[in-house]
Amino acid sequence: MLSLFKKFRDGLAKTVSAISSKTHGLFGGKPIDAASVSELEEALYGADFGVETTAEILSEIKAAARRDKSLEGRQAAAIGSEVLRRALAGSEGGLTRAETAPTVIVLIGVNGSGKTTTAAKLAWRLKQEGASVLLAACDTFRAAATEQLQSWAKRLDLEVVSNKSGADPAAVAFDAVQAARSRGRDFVIIDTAGRLHTKDNLMVELSKIRRVVAKIDPKAPHHSWLVVDGSLGGNSVEQARVFHKSFGLTGLIVTKLDGTSRGGAIVAIWRELKIPIVFVGLGEAPEDLQPFSAANYAAAVFGVAPSGS
Repeated sequence: MLSLFKKFRDGLAKTVSAISSKTHGLFGGKPIDAASVSELEEALYGADFGVETTAEILSEIKAAARRDKSLEGRQAAAIGSEVLRRALAGSEGGLTRAETAPTVIVLIGVNGSGKTTTAAKLAWRLKQEGASVLLAACDTFRAAATEQLQSWAKRLDLEVVSNKSGADPAAVAFDAVQAARSRGRDFVIIDTAGRLHTKDNLMVELSKIRRVVAKIDPKAPHHSWLVVDGSLGGNSVEQARVFHKSFGLTGLIVTKLDGTSRGGAIVAIWRELKIPIVFVGLGEAPEDLQPFSAANYAAAVFGVAPSGS
């Protein structure tokens, strides 16, 4: 538990640092006051926790301070962590296997979200857990996408099905699922394009991939996960809203949390859309793609021990 918590704590270091720098050590051993609560409010807004979550955290801290005039910062931190944990109740997604292999996972998201890298890291993680995985390089519109996925696959000893640049992405997806079935693979991870000529054109292409893989397995794709860049803050919420409406997402992967001071957007996405958060990216290494833990996230943000530890 503690080693996983350390991953979250280290991965969210910039968000934690941004909050602590604005609150001037609020979460130490000193009693809190009106000024420190105001500083916390500014810090939480700056980290993109949003109006609703920020108001709830402040309300509970203020109520506790009224009951106990000597309430210290570390106690306020524990309160804030608990409010975050409650706000994220039910947010942890999971990966279930299809009744008939392969389980098909489609990764969706705009260019720059870390989608291709995430596809490779996810495949590596599943392989480490004993599963056999095949990657499908279906972002045929971005010149370097296939090469990038192939480079990761070579480094991590993974299988890839690909085609030439400009090939029909749906055809690549179809070939990949067929190949996975004939080779007895457990999973297919489909890396899709993030940008075509227009947004509508992108959605049409994604829908085509869905229809084509369903010809092999009517229940495929079994998982449709959006990969969003956690550093985008409120813009990541808008991306999730658009893709969910168009494609019907079943999960989220939030990347680059280690590179942002705006790690609160993850809460805003869950509260508005209720799309389960399956994995989070907490660093560059393959093992830094971790299953989302609301308890570890909430504890890391406020610098307290995770509940149950």
